[in-house]
Amino acid sequence: MNAAAFLAITSSGVMRVAQADARWTATTVLREDARCLSTDPLDVSVAFAGTQDRGVWRSTDGGATWRPVGLTAQTVKSLAVSRAQPGTVFAGTKPAMLYVSDDGGDTWMELRGFRRIRSWWWFSPAEPPFTAYVQAIALSPNDPNVIVAGIEAGAVVRSGDGGRTWSGHRQGAMRDCHSLAFHATDGRWAYQGGTWLRRGPAAYSRDGGITWMSARDGADRPYGWAVAADCARPEVWYVSAAAGIRAHGPRADAAIYRSVGGANWQRLRGGLPEPLDGMPYALLTDPSRSGTVYAGLSTGEIWASDDFGDAWTRIPVNLPGIHRLVLITSVQEVHR
Repeated sequence: MNAAAFLAITSSGVMRVAQADARWTATTVLREDARCLSTDPLDVSVAFAGTQDRGVWRSTDGGATWRPVGLTAQTVKSLAVSRAQPGTVFAGTKPAMLYVSDDGGDTWMELRGFRRIRSWWWFSPAEPPFTAYVQAIALSPNDPNVIVAGIEAGAVVRSGDGGRTWSGHRQGAMRDCHSLAFHATDGRWAYQGGTWLRRGPAAYSRDGGITWMSARDGADRPYGWAVAADCARPEVWYVSAAAGIRAHGPRADAAIYRSVGGANWQRLRGGLPEPLDGMPYALLTDPSRSGTVYAGLSTGEIWASDDFGDAWTRIPVNLPGIHRLVLITSVQEVHR
């Protein structure tokens, strides 16, 4: 299949993965300790990277070149760019604070209402000194005022007024949040990958993140990580999962699952290694081609499917591990 171009966070920094003359290449474009990536859904040539102790960096040429744009000296763990409000970018940090830019990242303002969430027991077991951080941000594609944020490990919280005020933890969502996403165009649907008291690997919402339902039946691995949903069918969505924290080791024993409408999970095989020794830290769906899904593994492999995950092929490129992956050119654009 003709595939897309990507930006990936690897152990070497941010790399740009693209195809030219039937040959795949991977080039390091940002030598920073990056922790998160996001692209502008209205213009994927604009990308943002959050880094360890070096704030937010921005590219306006599809990831070819980068420059720092703010939150200097901060560790930025999550980023999201609004589809509903052009030019608006949110950044989550460690310690757990939330910032917004309404000019494409040129200037930033803290959303101080986020500090007033009752959070006395938030802490992260993942990284010394075990300070909680904003692991994920999801923005409604239809309502610029709706924001959902996930703290690892702590809570999934929601704002309906652009971040001025916040709810407490949303019942039904998992407190150990690893990823959050809204559907690309249908703001009623939201998705979470995570774990909590073996209720994982995922939860979903059909009312814009107000109420959540656990989705675990059929998944034999409770430690969920990445989520993604089909661009045309919000009821079709995916999660990657492992048995536990061995997900982050050399033998992750992971799997990718698909659900339709919150029904039982179906494990996807179709050419994927059995089991997956590399954790699928990234799942992506193509915003312009229904059925297309990509998986980026901690081993540095990228796998692709154009039939909703029934059959997979490996993209012939080897990266030094993949921690995050974003799309910068869709399949449809490649075809043009």
